[in-house]
Amino acid sequence: MSYRIRVAERASAQLREVADWWLENRPKAPSAFAEEIERGFELIREVPGIGEPVPHPTLPELRRLLLGRVRYHLYYVVSPDEGLVEVLALWHTSRRLPRL
Repeated sequence: MSYRIRVAERASAQLREVADWWLENRPKAPSAFAEEIERGFELIREVPGIGEPVPHPTLPELRRLLLGRVRYHLYYVVSPDEGLVEVLALWHTSRRLPRL
């Protein structure tokens, strides 16, 4: 079963911001970020349990997927009953956990 993906408004803004930054600052690999996001979305769409569980006080189903090539995590929750994966945040690996 393939899950639908919904991107929260906050995550959408983060994706746009990083994509713009990447294009301006990574001339040797301008498509790397877009390719990693596409790969990450495909993975969580097809195998939503692939991400690492992340302890969170109000989001017990929170997971994150490492996009290793670009060093970002996609934070998301899975709603199996709805067949839905909701992407909540994009966060660089060098930063602390995002506030969700």
